Amino acid sequence: MNKSVAVLVVDDSRDMLELIRRQLQDININPFISDNVIDAIDILETTPIDLLISDINMPNVGGEQLIRYSSEHYPSLPILVISGYPNLQVAVNVMKMGALEYLVKPFTAEELEQSINSILQIGSSAQNLELIQNETKLNSFEGIIGSSSSMQELYRTINRTKSNKATVLISGNSGTGKELVARAIHYNSDFSSAPFVPVNCGAIPQHLIESELFGHLKGSFTGAISNRVGFFQAADGGTIFLDEIGNTSLDVQAKLLRVLQEKEVTAVGGTKSQKIDVRIISASNVNLLDLVRQNKFREDLYYRLNVISIDIPALKDREGDILSLVLFFNKKYSKELGKKPLKFEKGVLSTFENYSWPGNVRELENLVHRLVVMNDEKVSMLDIPDYLKTKINTNDDSFVSLKQMELNYIKKTLAYCNNNKTHAAKLLGIDRKTLREKLK
Repeated sequence: MNKSVAVLVVDDSRDMLELIRRQLQDININPFISDNVIDAIDILETTPIDLLISDINMPNVGGEQLIRYSSEHYPSLPILVISGYPNLQVAVNVMKMGALEYLVKPFTAEELEQSINSILQIGSSAQNLELIQNETKLNSFEGIIGSSSSMQELYRTINRTKSNKATVLISGNSGTGKELVARAIHYNSDFSSAPFVPVNCGAIPQHLIESELFGHLKGSFTGAISNRVGFFQAADGGTIFLDEIGNTSLDVQAKLLRVLQEKEVTAVGGTKSQKIDVRIISASNVNLLDLVRQNKFREDLYYRLNVISIDIPALKDREGDILSLVLFFNKKYSKELGKKPLKFEKGVLSTFENYSWPGNVRELENLVHRLVVMNDEKVSMLDIPDYLKTKINTNDDSFVSLKQMELNYIKKTLAYCNNNKTHAAKLLGIDRKTLREKLK
């Protein structure tokens, strides 16, 4: 065995660490050792390591977190997993994360050496270099991508609105695709050939929103140089989508209530009403009931708008949909740029599925778009922004005794010196005998 191979062994059992250390020293490897994940990460960040050997079941921060962290931040680092509690599902999970071998305790020195040789012969993670591109048919509904159970329920709700014009209130976090759902409701309906008019209420100044919604007559206010048709008149016979409706003033809300009750609109500056036949779909990323309690939104209007309620699930709650969305956006933007679709390393897709996506589908779409622009053939873990990768808090703010702090510092110094006690003692400013006594 090449003595220059740098191996880091992580196990919460000091006895196991000592046993593995001796087994490795018998094959000319003097390993770095750590009995916890936090110190192991410190070693990874400060020392070039060629192989990580890690236990799974450890207190506080577990081995699975270390394996995911290592495979994301150090994608070329081979990983050997050791465990005294063999579990098929755990084994499958860690292999998906990037581990190359799985060794069950107790194991012999020969089994350990064989596993290490096998990993080192493979070189940098072969699994991570296996490029995949799922060509299976994407599950979609009126342009919405997703096959999770929560999305199937959403599709069923949309179907129930097909033959009627009941008002619909769509709620969901920013970036979940509220306008996409509104369009799906309209174009899946029996009057899909009629106009669909989207209106972002949050983007229209309050002094203009009434004119934009209901139109105005020439001379009705400064700047009204001609008659203008409003969004409601333009949507006659079809659907108007009022996005961010919570941003409207109480005066505008009163006029919207009249439209719902009387099915007619009156242009600003006019006295004659115009009958209209419009389905109203509204949406908000804030809880309208909370605004009602704060007297910022009319309660009677809320119940008029909320005949059918649709809550779009956050992307993190749509199990299995992230991969389908990645592939969809990959093909979409690759086609726009005249490029072949990118291929993604398995570790990258695993990271996507593990991330919380606070910006939901919009955040994922923007990321894939950027990756398509910046890459030509494949996407590796090195191309993924650090904020997507697993984070482990290495700051321990708890108070410990001076003796424990001294012990922790000695352990880190030994790891830095590759367990060379003479070198470590010199760095610590003590003699080798003193170091030996402290280690006891």
